[in-house]
Amino acid sequence: MDEDYPIVAVAPFVVTLLCIAILPLATPHWWEHNRNKAIVIAAIAAPMAAWLGLAHAQALVHSLHEYASFLMLLAALFVVSGGIFLEGDLEAKPGTNVAILAVGAVLANVVGTTGASMVLIRLILRTNRQRERVAHLPFFFILIVSNCGGLLTPLGDPPLFLGYLRGVPFEWTATLWPVWIMSVGYLLAACWIVDRREYAQETALVRERDIEEKLPLRVRGWIHVPLLGCVVAAVFLPTPWRELAMGAVATVSYLVGKPALREQNGFSFGPIVEVAVLFAGIFVTMVPALELLRAHGADLGLTSPWHFFLTTGGLSSVLDNAPTYLTLLSAAQSLPLAEEVVGIPDVYLAAISTGAVLMGANTYIGNGPNFMVKAIADSSGYRTPSFFRYAAAALVTLLPVYVMVLAYLTWVR
Repeated sequence: MDEDYPIVAVAPFVVTLLCIAILPLATPHWWEHNRNKAIVIAAIAAPMAAWLGLAHAQALVHSLHEYASFLMLLAALFVVSGGIFLEGDLEAKPGTNVAILAVGAVLANVVGTTGASMVLIRLILRTNRQRERVAHLPFFFILIVSNCGGLLTPLGDPPLFLGYLRGVPFEWTATLWPVWIMSVGYLLAACWIVDRREYAQETALVRERDIEEKLPLRVRGWIHVPLLGCVVAAVFLPTPWRELAMGAVATVSYLVGKPALREQNGFSFGPIVEVAVLFAGIFVTMVPALELLRAHGADLGLTSPWHFFLTTGGLSSVLDNAPTYLTLLSAAQSLPLAEEVVGIPDVYLAAISTGAVLMGANTYIGNGPNFMVKAIADSSGYRTPSFFRYAAAALVTLLPVYVMVLAYLTWVR
């Protein structure tokens, strides 16, 4: 019962978020080791897990099951896509970078934001390795490919797939195409403007080196492409067959793939281990927060679509957007509303879906691929923003998107 969750039980979750935000700034060299991350997370989450195991075992098991499914999908896509090497070094012009991001926004709806991110992140980083003014590229990559791009199908983003499992028709998600066009189009234009400005300030030597080291694009590791399709197909299996199938496909990919291609890709298990460690703490410590929200959602005064858009989005910024989506969907279903899609009006489901996907880009922990892209960019020598700087920049950049979506939900949808 929710009465058994005192408000103080939310404290470990808050502390976990603060550690993820502050420790990379306070002790960057110490924090970069996954072992040290595991020590901090275990110190915070283990007592919470023990208490939940005694007092709320069912809620803990449910959260760990979601964690296992979440991590297995990310890990399988990470391992399989890591064997696909996009060979080449394109000329790092603004048009080239925007084209890569546009392809990623479309691909995200086929292989998920994680799959698209892992296939393309190294290509865009390698293409721009000769340039010096490129700190904005991983930022826009996370916004477009790792989040907003995956809005059109249930395969695009984990919350949309969870909605499909809860009864949302597969084709319904495609009705969100106006939001996809607005958000992706705006972000691509913004990236082009920023990248054009930065490219204009590159030295002639940098531009000449970029042209001299240009190599044609070539796809290697084709055997992993059908395996990537197998991972996507496996999401339709029931648990535990879904997770077992994904694990089997990832294992086959790792064993049959050429180690040389993974080495050229800069592949290592470090990024996925980092995600596994940090999200283990998040999924354990967020249980009381989600349960309190689920129990008192009707008391929060959520009555309009824009309420659900902002609430789902705001919580998706600091909670994982998949369980947040389910919690707000349950809150909407508890209200006396028209039963158009899964027991709620179409516009309410649109508000919850867009809030979860779009605002999952607000922080590094809003969506699974965000941390992995950051880790890969860091390991490639790029300077990515700190937790708070990224969150502030994302909020400012995405604010026009949120205004457009609110207008769409209020007057169009």
